[in-house]
Amino acid sequence: MSGMGGATPRDHVRDHGGDLAEAVARHGGVPGDWIDLSTGINRVPWPLPAIPAQAWQGLPGRALFDAALSAARAGYGTDAPGVALAGAQAAIQLVPRLRAPGRVRLRHAGYNEYAPAFADAGWRVERIGAGDDLGGADAAVLTNPNNPDGAAMARDEVLRLAGRVGLLLVDESFADVRPDLSVASEAGKVPGLIVLRSFGKFFGLAGLRLGFAFGMAEDMARLGALAGPWAASGPALAVGAAALADADWQARSRARLTEEAARLDALARAAGWQAAGGCDLFRLYETGDAPAARDRLAGHRIWSRAFPYSPGWLRLGLPGDAGEWARLEAALAPGAGGA
Repeated sequence: MSGMGGATPRDHVRDHGGDLAEAVARHGGVPGDWIDLSTGINRVPWPLPAIPAQAWQGLPGRALFDAALSAARAGYGTDAPGVALAGAQAAIQLVPRLRAPGRVRLRHAGYNEYAPAFADAGWRVERIGAGDDLGGADAAVLTNPNNPDGAAMARDEVLRLAGRVGLLLVDESFADVRPDLSVASEAGKVPGLIVLRSFGKFFGLAGLRLGFAFGMAEDMARLGALAGPWAASGPALAVGAAALADADWQARSRARLTEEAARLDALARAAGWQAAGGCDLFRLYETGDAPAARDRLAGHRIWSRAFPYSPGWLRLGLPGDAGEWARLEAALAPGAGGA
């Protein structure tokens, strides 16, 4: 282990991207002035269809949940028992309550909702370094690919890890752009393995609040009971079922995101930044001075993500339309300062 073992109060601070109120408070303007690249949410979303009136007016019934789960199983390549929830975040809050508290290991650099969720449920949280072993604890959390550095574990390694912990929670929120990593097909077969999928990031519709968990039948039954009878909204379920069935849009989006991630890397290199990781939904750069780099972009009303544990890391999502790309290119052009 790296010596990061015991969690401190700072480890449990909930710090996120996507808060344009902070951008406005610090740098001015109104939210509509800003391009929010502080998250890994696709800024070219799946085109919303007309949503049936019943999805808005009635409580979501079993048929809506079943249709969304069926589409999710097909889209994610699994036949495991599952639960539809109000985003992967809802599962993060509940999964720690599926087992008696013990020790849970998770990466120091990663999504920072896991530590407080497990700690609140009475678990002892051990934060470890990137090269350290997640195995040997009562539970482990693996985000694959990881946020924010994009570090990835091959699926065979993930499955070996599952045999070395009592509960392995695999967060595949960014795996839509790395389907080769997914172990969703093994959920429901490997005891203790729970796989989370986020709908909103890749499909660019995070406001719908939709996600899925897959695992053994007894775990999914318990998770569903904890979540309650209407764990996702009718409109979210209806949209999710349609979008997850749109294989053509998904293939086009993956190809575009791969090209545009390379484009963003080229702009960052020209600005003097070094690639530090990421995936095709977000890129991570070593800037040498993240607060200064963030302020530089903020001068052009572009919001980015810095991290309290790294003085130089800055994460950027990919811009959407041509106008957003032009603004980012101007902000990153050699010699460009704040607007």
